[in-house]
Amino acid sequence: MLAVPFSVAVKSGSGRSHCEDRDGGLALRTHPTTGFDLDEVERLLTTTKQVRKRLDLSRPVPADVLLEIIEIANHAPMGGNLERNRWLIVTDGDLKAQIAERFAAVGRPYLAANAKLRTDDRSQKVIDSAAFLVEHLAEVPALVIALRLDRPPLDPSTQGGAAAYYGSVLPGVWSFQLAARARGIGSAWTTFHLEHESAIAELLGIPPTVTQVCLLAVGYYSGETFTPAPRRSVREVTFLNRWKQPVE
Repeated sequence: MLAVPFSVAVKSGSGRSHCEDRDGGLALRTHPTTGFDLDEVERLLTTTKQVRKRLDLSRPVPADVLLEIIEIANHAPMGGNLERNRWLIVTDGDLKAQIAERFAAVGRPYLAANAKLRTDDRSQKVIDSAAFLVEHLAEVPALVIALRLDRPPLDPSTQGGAAAYYGSVLPGVWSFQLAARARGIGSAWTTFHLEHESAIAELLGIPPTVTQVCLLAVGYYSGETFTPAPRRSVREVTFLNRWKQPVE
């Protein structure tokens, strides 16, 4: 039987529920069934972000650490448990430079166009951060490409097939980012290079039957001041039984 410390729920200044023990100190908010520390789990889930400017470009990420992260990511859900996902780690400087060149050829005009359209402060910060990565991708310690062994069904009449295809890969990418964040490693999910997928495949020896799904720029990050990003109210984006019907 799981032992749970005596505690009572209290509200913090942020409105979040925490637990207070007999002596008035903060205790772990432990789930009685799973034993998880909910505060730490939720901190990981809400503060894992796309890290660009805070990547440490001078510190290599050891291969064994990346393999440990990928091993965890491979436990993410995948259709039929077929395990057709693969990962390719790129640390060679010349290869990174060639990928970065094609990445920038797409990223620079895309971000310049968006900078003119999305003029609010929040959007400008995101664009500025993305532009930094465009200019420094070749310096990032590791580029990790998520792949699948076949090609996606992109016919509009087979939407379910396309959803199942990418839905078997992308949970693993998010799991990679979570496992990396827990180890002090940041990552940025990118897709600019996919406009040149064939050229990148040839460069890295990837067969034409294998699909590149996304590229993660990976490196240790500086500081531990990540906070949850502002998001719409859950009641604004969640409906019950019918479209636009609120959850009461």
